[in-house]
Amino acid sequence: MSRSTRRGFIQQSAAVGIGLSIVSSPGSRAFAANDKISVACIGVRGRGNSVMQSFAAEPDCEVTHICDVREPIRRQRAAEMKQRTGRMPKLVNDYRTLLNDKSVDVFMVATPDHWHALLTIDGCLAGKDVYVEKPASHNILEGKVAVAAARKNDCMVQMGTQIRSASFLREAVEYVKSGAMGKVITGKAWETNRNGAVHLAADGEPPTGLDYEIWQGPAPERPYNPSIVGSAWRWLFDYGTGDLGNDGVHRIDYCRHVMGLEGMPDAICCSGGKFFFEDDQQWPDTMFINYEYPGKVLQYEMRLWSKPKLFGATEGAVVYGENGSLLLTNTSWKAYDHAGKLVKQGSSDAGQQAHIRNFLDAVRSRKRESLNQEIYSGHVSSVMCHAGNISWRTGKKLRFDSKTETFDDNEANQFVGREHRKGFELPDIT
Repeated sequence: MSRSTRRGFIQQSAAVGIGLSIVSSPGSRAFAANDKISVACIGVRGRGNSVMQSFAAEPDCEVTHICDVREPIRRQRAAEMKQRTGRMPKLVNDYRTLLNDKSVDVFMVATPDHWHALLTIDGCLAGKDVYVEKPASHNILEGKVAVAAARKNDCMVQMGTQIRSASFLREAVEYVKSGAMGKVITGKAWETNRNGAVHLAADGEPPTGLDYEIWQGPAPERPYNPSIVGSAWRWLFDYGTGDLGNDGVHRIDYCRHVMGLEGMPDAICCSGGKFFFEDDQQWPDTMFINYEYPGKVLQYEMRLWSKPKLFGATEGAVVYGENGSLLLTNTSWKAYDHAGKLVKQGSSDAGQQAHIRNFLDAVRSRKRESLNQEIYSGHVSSVMCHAGNISWRTGKKLRFDSKTETFDDNEANQFVGREHRKGFELPDIT
């Protein structure tokens, strides 16, 4: 496989503050009313297939390219798309062949976490708009560069926390803004369920039809393992962000949104560990995290081994005001007064189709502020997950500088970024 020759890796301590020029293409473009937005879907096995189908359901866009490192998957998805639309998408193994293709307007990114940011960055530098699944990055530095790449070329970038576009969440936000709850100070999000154990098979040789070199991408080189490439990547440090970045990012995001917390937290403190599972996963199965803001605290509780629900839900959030509380699930909200009486409620679907529509509308209007989860907002929620993980890994309460996006602790700053594998380096953007 031919590798691109990006700028060499810059040590992360310097990369946080030092920029260098990168030639890029402007992202601003105009569409006629009848023009279809061309979408290249990258990563279409599981979640990516669902998101791709949502794009295909919109009449003003077309899935023109399907990119996946698994040849059988991309052939299968292309055949399914042809059956649905009557048009055969082009099949792509290496996304880099799409960067200079002017016919492609949008990247849809639904790969494993370790690829999210780099695909977003390269897409933006090539002038593409990007819809990227959560979390926005594998680590804080990658996310920071992704935001910079989007700003550099004025690209529309939406993170796939689709509940941001659900009508029930808008209703909940308006209810809190109405003042009915009084002053809102605390909120708690959670994830409670019994996950399965993670046991890795023996290493082996990559199967025919899988480009394992590209699958590894920026992650450290290691022998092929069928369990890791299958789905266990999520639970390992080199590829995933644990369940905090997998499911927790959704709950943390809508909790902070309803609380009106649009920026980074000042301090983060996590207690927890791997207390239940005796298996091969590296991330914790138990976490209790406090995110401190001026005058407010958001808490997150994760119990991946525990069947009892909180407030009748395995995942959700509750926000407390001086005069009442508001309970959120993935599809509903309920407001209670100080005595616990239900006073108002609402529900809707989880917002996936609306989230795609919101993104496509922004691609046409070029109004970044119209995005329901613009990349910086997505980056904030992703950073909260990364910071919680870093607090757990260091065993320390950490203070966070939102300007430099670093911590007040040298050990913690070692986890802000990482060295990317040769050929998949992280560019530093002025």
